[in-house]
Amino acid sequence: MTVRDIGARRWVILALGVFAQAAQAVLVNGAAFLIPTLHEDWGLTLAQAGTLSAAPIFGVVFSLVAWGALADRYGERRVLAAGLALAAAAAAAAGVSGTAPMLALMLALGGAAAASANAASGRVVVGWFPPHQRGLAMGIRQMSLPLGVAVAALTIPPLARDHGIGAALAFSAVVCAAAAVACAIGIVDPPRPERGRAAELGLLDNPYRAGRSLQRIHAASVLLVVPQYVVWTYALVWLISERGWAESAAGLVITAAQFLGALGRVGAGMWSDRAGSRLRPLRIVALSVVLSMAVFAAAALTDSAVAVALLIVASVTTVAPNGLAFTAVAEIAGPFWGGRALGIQNTGQFVAAACVGPAFGGLIALAGFPAAFALAALIPAAAVPLVPRT
Repeated sequence: MTVRDIGARRWVILALGVFAQAAQAVLVNGAAFLIPTLHEDWGLTLAQAGTLSAAPIFGVVFSLVAWGALADRYGERRVLAAGLALAAAAAAAAGVSGTAPMLALMLALGGAAAASANAASGRVVVGWFPPHQRGLAMGIRQMSLPLGVAVAALTIPPLARDHGIGAALAFSAVVCAAAAVACAIGIVDPPRPERGRAAELGLLDNPYRAGRSLQRIHAASVLLVVPQYVVWTYALVWLISERGWAESAAGLVITAAQFLGALGRVGAGMWSDRAGSRLRPLRIVALSVVLSMAVFAAAALTDSAVAVALLIVASVTTVAPNGLAFTAVAEIAGPFWGGRALGIQNTGQFVAAACVGPAFGGLIALAGFPAAFALAALIPAAAVPLVPRT
């Protein structure tokens, strides 16, 4: 099937890619919403709970490149279906683990399996959409992460509080299982040239040897993901412990912020299509991340009445760079290196994300939330000059 033949079905495939990534986010990122229960009911310190909640991210880190290589070799449909099915099984096992070490192990295995959605679903989008629609399509695909976090924020805290961590993880398992079945049925792998023809066209050549653009995008993305995960991991805790909000109300605020962030990713993608560039908008968005986090940190320090509103703004800006960087990496890498390049892109980001829970949990315990938010504003400032000009 060719790009022309696929017609409107490409949007169905895009929707399935969104579902796959959202399911992954419910499991991997939703673990952060177990922190209040781990802290209050299991007796873990905030740093310990943050470390345990990062276990799925550690699992993702160690498997992304492997899943990307499998997608390059065997296609996206098989990788998505198999990975999400394994993630569902691991989440179910985590729910009945009973001890913190076993819970961490099962969550790490779940993250490792769910990483298939990161490595494979983006290449489906790039393969089925022409260049002038890829920014929009990838923006929609990148909606999946904040949407998944929004679903997790709305469901995981009350399930964990009222029914225990097992019930919360059972929900994650069901979502991953449903996504696995949907991808197995509905995903169609995009076309690409035969390997002989691809070799003649240079598509098999290592794109990392052609210049430094990919490396610079990877490095900038690592720095830009830190404030995103600081907000995702500790905004709920900040609202509850520092602002005195009920868990349900705090969850609704986080959910609303994630939905707005999802729309922001689509807007950034459309902007890049009109600009004919992914990198110029990425540089501007990076600046907005620095500014929004700095203002939010100042508001948190002064206990300003507008601090919650500024948290929502920061939630939107910090997720905006991902789709732009993801699309740029996929386009530069091409159809035979896209899976591995996206795996490397995500690996760097998840390494940084995995460090956020314990590092910033410890910083919050020592110096408070405003100091943590201020540091989260400084780190992405180094990303701005790293973004390539072209």
